[in-house]
Amino acid sequence: MFHKKGSLFHRECEGLASASEYRQAISSALSQELGGAGRAAKETARWTGASERTAKNWISETYGPTGENLIELMRHSDTVFDVVLVLAGRHEERLARRFILARDEVAEVLHGLDVICRSDGD
Repeated sequence: MFHKKGSLFHRECEGLASASEYRQAISSALSQELGGAGRAAKETARWTGASERTAKNWISETYGPTGENLIELMRHSDTVFDVVLVLAGRHEERLARRFILARDEVAEVLHGLDVICRSDGD
């Protein structure tokens, strides 16, 4: 599941990810998280230090980011991070990470409710 849109990214096979599958997955992740191609390219370039032309090539699936740029994308984008885990066949880690994030969000809400309840009792 992608971070913001809730879309699913399905692998077509359990073996080695093809170059086209990699390019499509990264393109989808960036587009879904960042919106239109112009905005996405600018933000992607800012995150990685790559040129906007290079970022547009990633978004248009012409090329995929190399290792260093992929690491920077994963650092800034939960969606790209999730897609890389799916491509690597690490579904369990992806799910565990999502459960931890959900647990942390629930804990934050409960803490807020505790604060509200304590202030009502004063």
